[in-house]
Amino acid sequence: MTEKRKGYATQEGQAEANKRYRDKNKEHRNYLSSRSAARSFINNKATIDDLTELESLIQKRKD
Repeated sequence: MTEKRKGYATQEGQAEANKRYRDKNKEHRNYLSSRSAARSFINNKATIDDLTELESLIQKRKD
């Protein structure tokens, strides 16, 4: 059985750890944010015309 990681004793310690993670993984966080925005747009706001255009762009990118 694996041992669980222990939490930080204070909120300040956790906040510092969060900041270190954000600084170290900025590019990956931007990627995830963009991917989430694209999915949200497609699922919630895109019109049929938007979806048709996106399909075309995706096919070009795949080729």
